[in-house]
Amino acid sequence: MNQNHGSRGTYFYAIGLSYKKADAEIRGHFSLDDAAKLNLLDQAKATGIESLIVTSTCNRTEIYGFAEHPFQLIKLLCDNTKGTVDEFQKVAYVYKTKEAIAHMFRVGSGLDSQILGDFEIISQLKTSAKLSKKLGLLDTFLERLTTMVTQASKRIKTETEISSGATSVSFASVHYILNNVPDISNKNILLFGTGKIGRNTCENLVKHTKNEQITLINRTKDKAERIAGKFNLLVKDYANLQEEINNSDVLVVATGAQNPTVDKHLIQTKKPLLILDLSIPKNVHENVTELDGVTLIHLDYLSQITDATLEKRKAYIPVAETIIEDVKKEFNDWLETRKFAPTIKALKNKLLDFKSAELDVQRKKISDFNEAQAELISNNIIQKITNHFAHHLKDEDFSTNESLELIKKVFQLETSTNA
Repeated sequence: MNQNHGSRGTYFYAIGLSYKKADAEIRGHFSLDDAAKLNLLDQAKATGIESLIVTSTCNRTEIYGFAEHPFQLIKLLCDNTKGTVDEFQKVAYVYKTKEAIAHMFRVGSGLDSQILGDFEIISQLKTSAKLSKKLGLLDTFLERLTTMVTQASKRIKTETEISSGATSVSFASVHYILNNVPDISNKNILLFGTGKIGRNTCENLVKHTKNEQITLINRTKDKAERIAGKFNLLVKDYANLQEEINNSDVLVVATGAQNPTVDKHLIQTKKPLLILDLSIPKNVHENVTELDGVTLIHLDYLSQITDATLEKRKAYIPVAETIIEDVKKEFNDWLETRKFAPTIKALKNKLLDFKSAELDVQRKKISDFNEAQAELISNNIIQKITNHFAHHLKDEDFSTNESLELIKKVFQLETSTNA
């Protein structure tokens, strides 16, 4: 599968960067918010790219799509972020065709996650695919690939225990608080930002700290109120942020902003303050560490926390990889079938032409010609012939490309790439 499944001369690529080589600061340079994703997709369409998916999470930013050269996709990413090509080349990866497909399976199945078995990424992939489809940027190949990756992810989740236990960035943050803040149930905790990570962290805080003094602040107050109502927590206005920070013993920041939302000028507290920044790009300025008593922990550090749960998960990696290979084979079989589908369709049309011409001859020759019976018999024969050729093309003992060329030559076929 070297050649295209999109336009002629294009190849399928996966380009991006992740926590493996890019630290939080660099990942922040290449982070895409919703507006930037839309701009990137619009730009892709304007430059003639026909199919791609864009994902951006706290751990990775990736583009999966068709291009003549990967630089077309890299340029799209750099044009719509603060990142530069030089930065990208130092920490990034570029996969082509089979390797790109394999990479997407590993990412979507949680095997490439910063915390093994964290399946948050699959919902991101599905959401990104929906957006691309809405904009007319999702071809049959990429739509099918996303569906199969989702299928592999579901099977791994149900057939293994690779995602058992509450190990995620949000849980790791609460785990850190429990281990480092004495008497946590009686301390003041402020959660600033109630996006997905903020919501998950809030749930874990309530569940594990037994603390009833948790306050929520969000720029959009009604979002915070919806979560607070679920757990019976206190909500304060964004205007009260500085006051609430100075009342807190623990501050968790997960705002998803593109620039720091908390810096040392907001903090006048005299008591110890633990700040956990769960955001990419970083939402807490490093200058807070200049203040006495302030400890800043970023999610990259939290993600390194391993425990017995994670060790147990590793035992299921071989089973997960077997599931991926199984589903990937199904996808590759579909690809092979799709490769010869235009030729089979053209062959069937040629045989239908033969049938039509022959029936015309027989109508003139036979006075009581049975039209219905002749149609039924000839259609059954055509179906048997095309099925026979399709089975031959699926046979791994023969070269599909050579067989296709021979069929085209013998039957003088012209195939359409839209078949």
